Amino acid sequence: MWDFSGQVVVVIGGSSGINRAIAEAFASAGAKLAVASRNRNKVDATVKALRELGADATGFCADVRDPEALERGLAEAAERFGKFDVVVSGAAGNFPALASAMSSNAFKSVVDIDLLGTFHVMRAVEPYLTQPGASLINISAPQAQLAMAGQAHVCAAKAGVDMLTRCLALEWGGRGLRVNSVMPGPVDGTEGMRRLAPSAELSEQVRQSVPLKRLGQTSDIAHACLFLSSPWASFINGVVLPVDGGWSLGGVSSLGPVLEQALASGKR
Repeated sequence: MWDFSGQVVVVIGGSSGINRAIAEAFASAGAKLAVASRNRNKVDATVKALRELGADATGFCADVRDPEALERGLAEAAERFGKFDVVVSGAAGNFPALASAMSSNAFKSVVDIDLLGTFHVMRAVEPYLTQPGASLINISAPQAQLAMAGQAHVCAAKAGVDMLTRCLALEWGGRGLRVNSVMPGPVDGTEGMRRLAPSAELSEQVRQSVPLKRLGQTSDIAHACLFLSSPWASFINGVVLPVDGGWSLGGVSSLGPVLEQALASGKR
């Protein structure tokens, strides 16, 4: 259904979880891939897997909090592949914690990775984008729009990511660049889900809080990114797209008291 043959796709945070599934989906659709994360072993393993899917792939190590490292890695990718047609910025940090029990450094670490890191990625890729035509996708979260106990740091950071998405859609739209956010709900088998619901009981409560009564799959998010980067979405710009089974309609908020009680009681 999707054909990205000859296109260059960059996935930041692409060596695990949702982001790796996104990279693999683009590889299966014929794209050339550059992936980045902080872990060299994970980067190497991902590049190997992408090549086994038939993709021309490379990878580099960079922390999104380090703009110089990002710029070096992206310059190498551009030298190898040329201009970037799709960029997915997915590096993120999260841990459940009540605000009263969270240090300033803990709060700052999530803001630095999620929000400042997204800004670093967007600014670093801008010189290498195909203009017009490039698609940029930031990975958001339902906490960007709905308050949730134990997630004050993530709610604040991801709300900033979505507003950054909208601002860049305005600033860069005149050059034919589209900037959107994808908002995953709870996705099975990911580090984010394990941190949100580390016990079988909490995992089931999360599942029940989703209107579709199932957890998402990494492929659900990957397919949304393929669509947003395809010609079928050529007039979609500045959108925050929930891919969450309806979780953002209220399920995420209803789960808040459960997480608050678990955190307060230390039963997680």
